[in-house]
Amino acid sequence: MPELPEVESLAEFLREQAVGRTVLAVEVPAFQALKTVDPPVTAIRGLAVTSVARYGKFLDLAFGVGGPHFVTHLARGGWLRWRDDFAGVRPARPGKGPLAVRVRFAPDAEGRSPGFELTEMGTQKRLAVYVVNDPREVPGVATLGPDPLADDFSVEALKGIVRGSRTQIKGLLRDQKVIAGIGNAYSDEVLHAARMSPFKIAGTLTDEQVARLHEAMVTTLREAVARSRGLAAKDLKSEKKSGLRVHGRTGEKCPVCGDTIREVSFADSALQYCPTCQTGGKPLADRRMSRLLK
Repeated sequence: MPELPEVESLAEFLREQAVGRTVLAVEVPAFQALKTVDPPVTAIRGLAVTSVARYGKFLDLAFGVGGPHFVTHLARGGWLRWRDDFAGVRPARPGKGPLAVRVRFAPDAEGRSPGFELTEMGTQKRLAVYVVNDPREVPGVATLGPDPLADDFSVEALKGIVRGSRTQIKGLLRDQKVIAGIGNAYSDEVLHAARMSPFKIAGTLTDEQVARLHEAMVTTLREAVARSRGLAAKDLKSEKKSGLRVHGRTGEKCPVCGDTIREVSFADSALQYCPTCQTGGKPLADRRMSRLLK
């Protein structure tokens, strides 16, 4: 799933490639992806992109002051693919392949008609597109918690978030209503950098641990954004994978201490951690695996 660093990098890429371009056509072959009807998706046709923003994991293309906004959430299997020229590309066919949305811009000075496609792999179709007059009309945007890369996201702000919480810190970091933009992968990375168990109860953190978690969060996310800066959209997935230290690396050696990275599996996801760095050398209970062995 694209998380804050990838969506921020996509936003930067679109600021360079899409701002100033006028929409020539919009196709939505995956009808279930379009979550709004008023304004219609055709409302952006003939309008120029004036800015691109990120809200948590949401990507927002704005069309003028007070104009419509094209907002998308790529969900778990979604991605944005840029094309330098759509000339000769056949019209999208509903229900065929991973293509969900296609936005085509007017030809440039060289006669090329660039644009982008939103695609989604897998059987669970959760990619969402909204055409709204204000991004806050999107339910997921309206309820977002603070952005961890915002200037006002301080150690004191994080103290206020964790204070009294009975939620495990892994779940708290992933809750978009609490902190915006962090998902399964970067919560693993942040907790590894903070040397903290994913099962630790958030409300039990000491001031020193909160400060360490804040530093790990901000540093991990900023470094991920920096690694992705300047890359084409097609290269961001591989950059994310190569930059992860523990997530998705079950059985490999921890790059910090050399211990074996372990995993805890859930119904639809899994977390990875280093016992030496995060849990005092003790493996966490994997109830799902225990049930399978029984």
